[in-house]
Amino acid sequence: MKAISYSRYGGPDVLEYGEVRDPKVGPDSVLVKVRAASVNPVDWKCREGYLDGLLESVFPVVPGWDVSGVVVQPGASVTEFAVGDEVIGYVREDFLSRGTFAEYVAAPVRTLARKPRNLSFEAAAGLPLVGLTAYQVLTKVLDVREGEVVLVHAAAGGVGSIAVQLARHRGARVIGTASEANHDYVRSLGGEPVSYGEGLAERVRALAPQGVDAAFDTIGGDTLRISAELLAPEGRLASIADPDVVGHGGRYYFVRPDADDLRHLSELAEQDVISVHVSETFPLERAAEAHRLNQEGRTRGKIVVTVDWDGGGA
Repeated sequence: MKAISYSRYGGPDVLEYGEVRDPKVGPDSVLVKVRAASVNPVDWKCREGYLDGLLESVFPVVPGWDVSGVVVQPGASVTEFAVGDEVIGYVREDFLSRGTFAEYVAAPVRTLARKPRNLSFEAAAGLPLVGLTAYQVLTKVLDVREGEVVLVHAAAGGVGSIAVQLARHRGARVIGTASEANHDYVRSLGGEPVSYGEGLAERVRALAPQGVDAAFDTIGGDTLRISAELLAPEGRLASIADPDVVGHGGRYYFVRPDADDLRHLSELAEQDVISVHVSETFPLERAAEAHRLNQEGRTRGKIVVTVDWDGGGA
């Protein structure tokens, strides 16, 4: 099959488009014909070797953890899905090798849920990782409740935009950091935008003089420090970007595959509680450009890679 792969760590130039081995379908997996796969910052961090101490790489590595597509072969033990089912997945294993930037991926059923019927394959591919991250942090780490004030950083980005919508759905008031160009977008999600940069703490305090009940850091560094300073006396802090959050009394979190959580997110998408904004799409053979754009860190919503099946349906 055709796929994007890399045989050594490095920049976007190490990504190659060509033939790789077809995936084997284990008893608890299904073979998914990939329609789209979204790009996440973790993809280029893995590609550059930043996660080498956490995840073993079995070269050549096919990158990508997000997918939307169609089941073409269930494994021998699988009863959850059948041929023709449209699915989404956060297809992460405990090593790097068999990713989603390919024509097919063998996905464990624990990583999959049915695709939201009201989303395109492109939008659906952008939901799993960011949706699970936002949902798990808000519900299982920060335990956001109705009436609370939540600070969400990078509120126009992939994780941040879903976090704003989910926190609002839980009845919270949301303050979201974003560039001036994205303030109207954050407002459309239900958040109250504030600009990045010098004076951030003062701008947030003007909106929440008593402090924020929960802060969701997606940036790290100075942003993390400022977030800790903005907490109310019993406030909670979580970061997906900086392990130093522990030193500020918070928790560092790495999203995990969870079929039940993903199924819930799919239902929320079908109820129009959450939406996914796709800023740009690239064909599979141009995935290096998608990586490069994502690495610039200024994307509204999601960047998605698509697989061309010559208009031949599923």
